[in-house]
Parts: sequence; structure tokens; C-alpha cells
Amino acid sequence: MRRRKVRTKQFAVCIDNRGYPASLELHKIYRVISDAEVAADGDIRIVDESGEDYLYSADRFVEIEPPRTVRRSLIHAGKAA
Repeated sequence: MRRRKVRTKQFAVCIDNRGYPASLELHKIYRVISDAEVAADGDIRIVDESGEDYLYSADRFVEIEPPRTVRRSLIHAGKAA
């Protein structure tokens, strides 16, 4: 069986924050915590404005692969928070 490479950091952009204006900022890039179980249910685990990870419907986000320099900046910003 072929194993897929697991990324340690993934990111997504919020495209729908209806019902969660305090937790999700529209068009902001969020860190995604990989979770196959919740993905199978159509959800995504996001580190939101509280700094904690929560489940949201995956259709509220578009996963992205930012350029290396942006990725480093996002990872560094998460550690500074």
C-alpha cells in the first residue's frame, strides 16, 4: 500500500463566517489541524481567533498551499501568539 505524505502544517482561507463572526474572520488564512475522522464527516479542524482548534464545516474554507515565505511567516506568527 502506498503511503501519503502527511503535512505537518496546512492552511485554509475562510470564505463563509456566517454565524461565527467572533470566531472566524472572512478571507483570513487559518491553520488547519489534520484530522481524517472529522474530514470524513465534511468538517475541518481550524485554529480560530481564540487560538484554540475547533471544528467547522469544511465548506466554509478553501484549503491553500501558500508560497514558502508566506508559510514560514504564518508558522512563525502562530508561535508568537
